[in-house]
Amino acid sequence: MGVIMEVNLNEEDKYYIAKKKVENIKGFYGNLTSFLLVNAILIFINLYTSPNHLWFYWPLMWWGFGVVFHGLKVFEVFPVLGKGWEERKIQELMEKERQNKNKWQ
Repeated sequence: MGVIMEVNLNEEDKYYIAKKKVENIKGFYGNLTSFLLVNAILIFINLYTSPNHLWFYWPLMWWGFGVVFHGLKVFEVFPVLGKGWEERKIQELMEKERQNKNKWQ
């Protein structure tokens, strides 16, 4: 039922898409840097103050899951999160909207 239409993007649109992708990658690297620095500090604090009671792995694990999924999304590893899926979904929704408008005219 869905019709996939070829989208012709002008240079301005391509620039905007590329800029957005770069911002997302930059955001991921910021998240990764924070993750590494904060968790290194937490590991040091834990081992220095209470080496017999280890707790640093909890924030490391949960934040680590977040960083991994952030990276998978940014670098489009999961097809459902990737640009191709987004584009197809946009086209599908636009087509449904056109059909709904035509129905009432």
